[in-house]
Parts: sequence; structure tokens; C-alpha cells
Amino acid sequence: MDVDTVRRADDARGAAPSPTPAAPTAAPASTPTPTSETRADPGAGLPQPQKPTPRKFRDLLALDDFERHAKRHLPRMVFGYVSGAVETGASLRAARDAFAEHRFLPRMFVDVSGRDQGVTLFGKHYAAPFGIAPLGGAAFIAYRADLQLAEAARDAKIPMILSGSSLISLEDVHAANPDAWFQAYLAGDQPRIDRLVDRVAAAGYETLVVTGDTPLLGNREHNIRSGFSMPIKMTPNVMLQSALAPSWLLGTVLRTYWKHGAPHFENTDAERGPPMMSKLVRNTRKRDELAWSHVEAIRRNWKGNLVVKGIMTASDARIAKECGVDGVILSNHGGRQLDHAVAPLDCLAEVASEKGAMKVMIDSGLRRGTDVLKAVALGADFVFLGRPFLYAAAIGGADGVSHAIGILRAEIDRDLALIGVKRPQDLDLSYLAPVRPRD
Repeated sequence: MDVDTVRRADDARGAAPSPTPAAPTAAPASTPTPTSETRADPGAGLPQPQKPTPRKFRDLLALDDFERHAKRHLPRMVFGYVSGAVETGASLRAARDAFAEHRFLPRMFVDVSGRDQGVTLFGKHYAAPFGIAPLGGAAFIAYRADLQLAEAARDAKIPMILSGSSLISLEDVHAANPDAWFQAYLAGDQPRIDRLVDRVAAAGYETLVVTGDTPLLGNREHNIRSGFSMPIKMTPNVMLQSALAPSWLLGTVLRTYWKHGAPHFENTDAERGPPMMSKLVRNTRKRDELAWSHVEAIRRNWKGNLVVKGIMTASDARIAKECGVDGVILSNHGGRQLDHAVAPLDCLAEVASEKGAMKVMIDSGLRRGTDVLKAVALGADFVFLGRPFLYAAAIGGADGVSHAIGILRAEIDRDLALIGVKRPQDLDLSYLAPVRPRD
């Protein structure tokens, strides 16, 4: 007997209608921000989604699942560009493995109702303690990916950082999400820096991220082996791989050309860069001349929030603070620059001890809500994740990114309750125990 028949029978007997049973769903497509009403409800964590998870996302229960699906969707060379690291991959593994070196010490019989994972950063309130890291060349991986990421971040009320190696203009991304940040790869050429910074300011960005770990590009041997390059070269191998991934070829590459023309490196400099698939190359000259003196000059001219990305030592954090930087992002560039670099998490507590008024953030290796909360307990004010959200855009556009955001938010909410705190800011080192080697 269906639910409506039961309800009509109950009404006829004068009984209260039987409640409609909730349909089982997978992880939420997107989790709404807790309001004061939901926080006041004892035992209520994040509210349940108003609509069920789309069928195509029901196998996506954790961020790692997006990588598995994207691997089937993308050509081998394109997937390798996103997933790969330099040389032996030691830095990539170290960043991920570092999170396994800590265990939680949960507290019992704590009232954890009314949990709230919101964070205030640079005067803005965000709905969660994580954001989307910069992703170079994203619009070649997923159709108009920078806009898809920006829109999903806007709707979820979390920050998104646009990469200087993006293929969509910084002005268009800011129009889609006025709270987006911009990340720049800069040469040690002050007039060239000034022109780009002026462009970023004119577009309305409030936060500028200067990356310091790319004086040269890392040795990404996997790209050479797979045939991937920027600019892309249409070799027989590349054409074969593209043909074997028709949904990517038609839905991303040909759709982009049909609707928007050849993608360009739009934001490397103040002036538009060359087409991605031309024989011209991006202007990366003098990046090895970038120095702290340039950061000081940017600080004098840039009126918004200034963040330095790629910091790995307390001594560099102190220099950044002396330069007037508002925040630093600990990062080993996702293992894509220096092989055998230390894991950012291993440096976090020491760097955080030097921060003063600066904000300390971290990326590289985070995949779970427990990872986010471990980083916060070790001193991070905020965290960023990159690859999982790009995989989500590749297989589901903005809806896929929103689903990934919802999964991570739901994990954080659950983990807060199980650890015994209401807010990420309540965590500190007393909630962590290092893993000791076994005899």
C-alpha cells in the first residue's frame, strides 16, 4: 500500500496522518549553511538537503571518488597532467601521508548540538574552513572550469582562488564571483608586476596571492611521457588519446572552440597571453629573479589583502610578516615543483607559532574532513584543496563541484561532533596525538 493510501485511510479514521518516510540518499549534493534556527535545534547538525542527490552523483561518496570517475572521463595525458607530480612523486606522497601521522583524542559527553563550521577570514565570513585552490589550465580539463568553480564557491559561500595560468579572463571570473581571489605567477620585473597588479585591482579583486615556489617549472616527466604540453602539440598520440575520450573532446575542447574560440592564457600578465594551442609560449622569463623586495613593492601598491603562497619555513613566514603580508599559504605545490620537499603539514605548527596577526593557511594533500580538522588543530586558520574540485568540474560542472563541497562540509560536521567540539576554532594540539612507531 503506498503512502498516500495509508494517509487517506488514517484521515478517514480521524487519526493523525502517517509521516512520509524519508527516501535514502547518498551524500548531499550541496549542504546549506547552518542558520541560527538550525543551530538552535538540539542534536541538529547541518540541515538535510532539500532535494535528493542526482543519480549521476550517487556513487560519489568521498573526494577520492571524483578522481576515479575523472580518470575514466579524461584522456590519459590530461588526467596525468592533473594527478601527476614531479620526478619520483615523493613530495606528493609526503603531503598526503603526513595527515596519517596524527590521531584524534576525542572528548566524550560534550554537548555538540548547534555545530557551526563558519570561519571569518580577512573580514569576510565563510561557511566552511576550506576553499578552492588555484588550478592552472582548468578550462582545458573541464568546460569553462574557472567559472564553474567560481559559481559553486559563490553559492557555497567559500573562497575560490583563480590561477594566473587560467584560460578565462580574471574580469569574467570576478563578474561571476566578486569574492574570488587572484593568484599570480610573477617575474622579477617590477614594471611588469605593477601592470598586472593594477589590472587585478581594477577588476575589483580584494585578495592577491603571490606564489613563490615557481622560479622554474618542476621536472614533470609524466607530461613528456604522455604527450601533454602547454602549448599542446597535436601529435598522433595526442589525437588518438583525445579520440578515445569523446565526452571530453566534444564537451570541453570542441564546445570551447565553437562557443568562445581558441583558449588563451588570459592572466599571466596585464596583457592577454598567447593561445593555448599555438606555437607561442607564455612569457615566463625572469621568474627566477622574483625576490622579497618585489613583495615589499607589491605591499606598498596593493591596497587589498596580500597573501604569499609556497611558504614552508618559519623563517620565511617571519620575513613575510615583516613585509606586511596579511597571510601565507603553506604549500609544496601539490608535489608539482620540488621532489622530496617536506610536507606542508609537518611545518604547520612551527610556522603558526610565528604568525602574529597574519593568517596561516595550508594546501597539499587534504582529502577528508578529518584532514581539514587536523590542520586546524595544528594551527591553520584555513585550508585549500585543488585537484578534487577540478575532477568534480570535469565530470559534473558546477553541480559536481557543489556536490564535492557538500561532501566535505558534511564530513567536517560529523567529525566535529565525534571529536567533541562545536567549531573548528575550538581545536588545538590537545586534540591530537602523534602516531608512534610500532616496535
